[in-house]
Amino acid sequence: MAQSTDTTDWVSRYADEVIAESERRAPGKPVVVASGLSPSGPVHLGNLREVMTPHLVADEIRRRGHQVRHLISWDDYDRYRKVPAGVPGVDESWAEHIGKPLTSVPAPAGSAYPNWAEHFKAAMAASLAELGVEYDGISQTEQYTSGVYREQILHAMRRRGDIDAILDQYRTKKDPAKAKGKQQQKPADEAELEAAEGSGAAAEDDGSGGAGGYFPYKPYCGQCGKDLTTVTSYDDGSTELAYTCTACGFEETVRLSEFNRGKLVWKVDWPMRWAYEGVIFEPSGVDHSSPGSSFVVGGQIVRQIFDGVQPIGPMYAFVGISGMAKMSSSRGGVPTPADALKIMEAPLLRWLYARRRPNQAFKIAFDQEIQRLYDEWDKLAAKVADGSALPADAAAYARAVGTAAGPLPATPHPLPYRTLASVADITAGAEDQTLRILSELDPADPLASLDEARPRLDRAEAWINAHVPADQRTVVRDTPDTELLASLDEEARESLRLLLEGLDSHWSLDGLTHLVYGVPKVRAGFSADAGPKELPPEIKTAQRTFFALLYHLLVSRDTGPRLPTLLLAVGAERVRKLLGV
Repeated sequence: MAQSTDTTDWVSRYADEVIAESERRAPGKPVVVASGLSPSGPVHLGNLREVMTPHLVADEIRRRGHQVRHLISWDDYDRYRKVPAGVPGVDESWAEHIGKPLTSVPAPAGSAYPNWAEHFKAAMAASLAELGVEYDGISQTEQYTSGVYREQILHAMRRRGDIDAILDQYRTKKDPAKAKGKQQQKPADEAELEAAEGSGAAAEDDGSGGAGGYFPYKPYCGQCGKDLTTVTSYDDGSTELAYTCTACGFEETVRLSEFNRGKLVWKVDWPMRWAYEGVIFEPSGVDHSSPGSSFVVGGQIVRQIFDGVQPIGPMYAFVGISGMAKMSSSRGGVPTPADALKIMEAPLLRWLYARRRPNQAFKIAFDQEIQRLYDEWDKLAAKVADGSALPADAAAYARAVGTAAGPLPATPHPLPYRTLASVADITAGAEDQTLRILSELDPADPLASLDEARPRLDRAEAWINAHVPADQRTVVRDTPDTELLASLDEEARESLRLLLEGLDSHWSLDGLTHLVYGVPKVRAGFSADAGPKELPPEIKTAQRTFFALLYHLLVSRDTGPRLPTLLLAVGAERVRKLLGV
């Protein structure tokens, strides 16, 4: 097996480890990596790290010619814990379903899906398809209600005393959930999305029993359908289990060897699945990696109870969001992969997860920072094309633009995102105007159709429309600012005259850039081609003054889109009208 020589490439390093471990544990069988998602509400961009980390490793393993299965367990048999805020079609009446399995809760009003879980699974599944994530989905509702785990459940009940003893080692330790809450006092505009937060499993109790003893299994009530039940007795020989429901008072005795309406508590369920599926690699969020948490306890339970092996499991850090202060978990509306994919192409979103090691936090930008991210992405693409990219950067780029199955859809003619956003801002989506401007950016390589600039153009338009406040949008003046023009001194008038004289001969993005920066140089007695080292510091001041004047005359503001883009968008005739002195 070829080993990775690039120590900074985390994906290759984990692929090396996972392949070696899989060959040791299960030679000749497909490599199994896993993720778990709870469709208890919108699956957000923090949860996406739970999927992208094993996806990238699985894809690297596929590229090396190995068979691999990426399992995504939909934890849709988890209990419905609370009514999430900010979900359209949902009000407080959904509180009556708290305690039921997610697949037994009605979907939000107006949904095309049969239940709550399917509604939120569908949105995430669509995003995963767009991101090129290949996986085998497993519904835990189907697994439990069809009796797939029957032997594992009976085995856990027989070993309940041993499980209780393992869990008891940690019950006096500090509650990791409370510690986590104290640590997460974050600024509202830099909210971190914990990757495990959407999983009801993260806060699942460990099945502590009452007078009847400890039981690692919780039935859903046969009358009200909720899990507010207490097991009062269990017989290993007959598998008779008695329970009472504290919600409705219902009592029932069932044979667990035939009963399929319940589930193992989370701290037992997770390690059971590791052993059942033969999972080699599964990451976990920071809350699962603290003392007494699911991953730590699970390592003992899988080994001592289920005779299995804990997966290789890196801890992954939080994902931050910039530019969406209103989108905090407590108030609902947390940004999802679908939200991100509306404003950025799939390869860029993949790259954000691929370029950082799992234990490194990073942010996904919904504000102006997205323009800088796209600039960085385009520079990387150029370096990859000319062979100057560092090996780890080139590897991250390759994993972003395609998978083992082939390349992801790409924009044929990728113009700068900030330019597309500026044009979309100025034209308000008018396609004829947009095509005119974009086709004039580079006369040597003109755009023939807007389709050549898509889907990046569509993403930039969506960002302008959804994330730039109305008072920050660009509105070009209809008439000249005659009062300002009349007040100009001779220096300003001559600067405008030089600009207007050069419009036709400089009518391209590069040409106009040269022109607007060159006018103050020429007025100061230097060549328009003079570089920074040839110029005194005052030139920068003169340029800023000139730019501010142009913005005031064109859009009645101090700043705006980059001037060359703005001039192209306004058009030569209208520029002459607004700047004529």
